[in-house]
Amino acid sequence: MVALAILRVEKLKSFGNIGGSEKHTARLQDTPNADTTKKNIRLIGMEDDSPLEVLVKNKIASTTKHKPRRDAVLCSDIFLSASPEYFRPNNPSLAGEWDNPRMLDFVKASRSWLINNYGSKCVRAELHLDEATPHIHAYVVPINEKTKQLSHKEMFGGNGRAASIKLSKLQDSYAAALAPLGIERGVKGSKATHTKVKEYYQAVNSEPLTLELDRLAPRSGETAQQLYERIKADRAIQDINHQLADRRLLLEQSRRSEQRAIASDKLRQQLERRVQELEAENFQWRQQTLQLRDLPLVDVAWELGLHQEQGKWRGHGHIINIDAEKFYDFAPEQQKGLGGAIDLVMHVNQCNLRQAVVWLHERFGESGAEQAAIAKTRQVAAEIIQLEPRTPFKPPVEDKALWQAVHNYLTQKRGIPSNFVELLHKRGLVYADDQQNAVFVMRNLLEEPQAIGAFLRGTRGENNTFKGYEKGTVRRDSWFHFRLGGQPTDPVEKVVLLKSPIDAVSFAMLEYQLRGDVPPNRTLYMAVDNPKSLPVEQLQNIPNVQVAFDSDDSGNAAARAVKELLPQSKRLKCKADDWNQQLLDYGQQLRQQQQQQRQQDDELSL
Repeated sequence: MVALAILRVEKLKSFGNIGGSEKHTARLQDTPNADTTKKNIRLIGMEDDSPLEVLVKNKIASTTKHKPRRDAVLCSDIFLSASPEYFRPNNPSLAGEWDNPRMLDFVKASRSWLINNYGSKCVRAELHLDEATPHIHAYVVPINEKTKQLSHKEMFGGNGRAASIKLSKLQDSYAAALAPLGIERGVKGSKATHTKVKEYYQAVNSEPLTLELDRLAPRSGETAQQLYERIKADRAIQDINHQLADRRLLLEQSRRSEQRAIASDKLRQQLERRVQELEAENFQWRQQTLQLRDLPLVDVAWELGLHQEQGKWRGHGHIINIDAEKFYDFAPEQQKGLGGAIDLVMHVNQCNLRQAVVWLHERFGESGAEQAAIAKTRQVAAEIIQLEPRTPFKPPVEDKALWQAVHNYLTQKRGIPSNFVELLHKRGLVYADDQQNAVFVMRNLLEEPQAIGAFLRGTRGENNTFKGYEKGTVRRDSWFHFRLGGQPTDPVEKVVLLKSPIDAVSFAMLEYQLRGDVPPNRTLYMAVDNPKSLPVEQLQNIPNVQVAFDSDDSGNAAARAVKELLPQSKRLKCKADDWNQQLLDYGQQLRQQQQQQRQQDDELSL
């Protein structure tokens, strides 16, 4: 059968009518026979989610010159659709289904028609996909362009013949817009009527109907076509068709519910498997935890042939008290206290460590010997950590005589402003060593930063590529960093992460030259050459973190790693190979501009 275009217009004369219509079209209330698994789509008015009543009021207030009459139509609801034969040509009776490409073509053509005909007067359009057949509800404020007043009559016609003519022309226009899709105009002047929504749901929700077959018998002198038209217009037949369509929709919903139930069961099985995996992991963790514990000393004492009497373990000339993982020998000739299974074996058997481990292996097996050895190692490590003095970091010795050469390298070859190089030097953040290396001091992030590292950059000769860290540098807890902007006591509001100290200085100078002054808020510039050394705890609460690593593969990978650690961070990419090269390029551009300006000034002076 031929697919026909469908267009109807409904008057909304009060804001109450508008609100009630919106409740249906925007699904603000339960809608019988609407498939809740399908989502409707807003085609026009996506940018403003205000209530429809507000949109209409704003449109009237901003466009009309006079207050609307009491009987004026405030808004017109235009219903747009096509007969089921278009959306599901293979089986038009399958309510709730459609050919998706056809549906999208219909939506595109209908939306274009609305915009071309009504423009901004169409304040909202909703595509309904949760009912039997896709359709559109468009809300148009009927404003007369000439009089700037509301006039539904001027736009859609009033009552009687004039209204029929305007509506017919409107249907002609809409059908012409859908004609490329193979949708045709219905017969003009047809007496065919459409079942109203209330009547449709009344039919669907009524008791199942029975059909009197004799009413289908042809009447005297009735042609086959007339019989067909009479049966098609029969109210009982229409109600039965509505019920059948609804039953098909309910069956489809039931099928989908079964599919969701199957999916839920699969998810439950996956969760059960995950629980089992977690329990297995938990068991492994418990086993590893047990391995980290020492052998119970009471078990070792028993294997050593001691016997317990009055709370003490006695034998072989020993009177040993065991307190958890430690023991003490009260025998007059012993008077010794230690901790751990290996120490107990060495004490009682008068043997060395290797012999004690072998003895434990014989009595407790390989796992028991390993368990005791791990505990002994931890004990020794704790003693070393507690007693062994720390070797403090020793920065490279400064050679003041070579500072001018380093200064020239940073200013002339690297393009860093001389006054800022001197400022860093005065603060003790950069200086020269006896090899003419530029020493960039690395400090922690305490309130009073301590120097616990240094990054060296070779400056001697033309193509010196040397760079590295001074021996003893604590790379995980120290960084080359400096603060600019705001007041010295202000908290840091912005952090810029860069790969190297020279990049950090170059980026800061680019910001300074482009802005013309220091940053308005306190900004921390720091060199972080690897996400492993990122001070996450100190940076996680700073709202503005910019990642300005190199724009190569390694820089991008490092930026992604930082993003995982600091979700608020944002990526910055330089236009050149690195930020220092971008600073050099910017300086070259400034010099060229200054030279051109001087030439222009000279020409004017002539």
